[in-house]
Amino acid sequence: MDISDSMIVSRIVARFRKVTLARKWVRPAVWISTTLCAAYVCSLGRAYAQETTPTANVAVDDKETKEVQPLVERATPAKPWFNLYGWIEAGITGNPNAPDNHNFGHLFTDRANEPLLNQVSIVAERLLDPNSTGFDLGFKFWFMYGSDSRYSKSLGLLDLATNNRIQPDFWEISSTIRLPVPATNGLDLKIGKYQDPMTVEGGDPRGNVFYSHSYIFNFGHPGNETGLLATLHVNKYLDLYAGVNRGTNTTFQDNNHSVAFEGGFGLNLLDGNLTILGLTHDGPEDPRDNHDWRYINDIATIWKVTKRFTSMTDLNLVDDTAKNGKWGGGVAQYFTYSLVDWLQLGLRAEIWRDSGAFYVAQYAGNNDVIHFLRGDNLSPSFPRNPSNLGGGHTTYFEVTWGVTIKPPVPKPLTGLLIRPEVRYDRALTSQFNPFAQNTSPDQWTLGLDLVMEF
Repeated sequence: MDISDSMIVSRIVARFRKVTLARKWVRPAVWISTTLCAAYVCSLGRAYAQETTPTANVAVDDKETKEVQPLVERATPAKPWFNLYGWIEAGITGNPNAPDNHNFGHLFTDRANEPLLNQVSIVAERLLDPNSTGFDLGFKFWFMYGSDSRYSKSLGLLDLATNNRIQPDFWEISSTIRLPVPATNGLDLKIGKYQDPMTVEGGDPRGNVFYSHSYIFNFGHPGNETGLLATLHVNKYLDLYAGVNRGTNTTFQDNNHSVAFEGGFGLNLLDGNLTILGLTHDGPEDPRDNHDWRYINDIATIWKVTKRFTSMTDLNLVDDTAKNGKWGGGVAQYFTYSLVDWLQLGLRAEIWRDSGAFYVAQYAGNNDVIHFLRGDNLSPSFPRNPSNLGGGHTTYFEVTWGVTIKPPVPKPLTGLLIRPEVRYDRALTSQFNPFAQNTSPDQWTLGLDLVMEF
């Protein structure tokens, strides 16, 4: 091999070594650069996803990891300061033995075999924050137009606005202030006209089990008051109530110019699954009589036994010192069971005693109950209606079976309730026959109402 050949070979070997060395460093360089690019792309994708999607929990191997917080918080619409809502309730109660088209023992469902527009209600409401112990403000304005207004009215507020079956009424006009009180969960002061919180039933049909009402709600319940009611939330278990008002169903006009007192306690047990409310309402209530007092006492217990099964018990005792004393009282027991989310079964059994033929009555005219509350019937010139009847010294028994159907409805409607029921009433005392114009000891009724929420 000559010199030229050896130089060529040396050059070839040198180039081979350079290529080999280059390959040795190129592969790691390519791998590193590729990894960096992939990491960069992934970081861009993750940042983009955080900016465009809400916070989510990432699951790895069926284990939930810590929430990934978004880089940019999405704006949420502000909640309205108050809620505006309403409902329409209409129904009918069939009675095969009603010679005067009246269901004795009923008030809000008193008309037999006639359809009723019970309520067209519109409510503006701001609820207090249940978790707040500091200052808060709430209110409720509830206007109602319907046949129920005949029995929800208070003296001096639209009480004689019309003599029609369908009447207007403000069932509630109240404001509530929560004040902080050291070592408690706050003090609520409700001022205005409001529903009395006694009994497990109420004027809002959406919260009731049945279309018809119990004897306790109709005849042993104060109805509504106008005044001040204070509720001290001592702790999460105990509430104390105290207040003064102008009397039952009384606003701007008083039939005896006297005030009444209301007070009691509330218990919240089993994480809210068991509530007990015991109240007494005491004061003169009889027209033109500010000496005799009426004592209305009630203990309402609601026990949510399971997710689907609920038991409710209402104990009631009323005593009026007029005419040597007239008392009434009894117990109503409710059971409800939800078969599915849209179907609930209900049962109510009740015994209520009217010892002095003083409480349970039938009112024929649309304004007769407000005339009796005003004391107009005490005037000799007040017209007498033979269909205004009492039931005598009678112990009443009633049992009601029914279902509540909640079918889905399209917006803007928010709910529909359909409630058929079968009810049986009987006088357990043989001296009086209060039903069917005081000719029968018992009564069967078939009721049906529809409640449409909006």
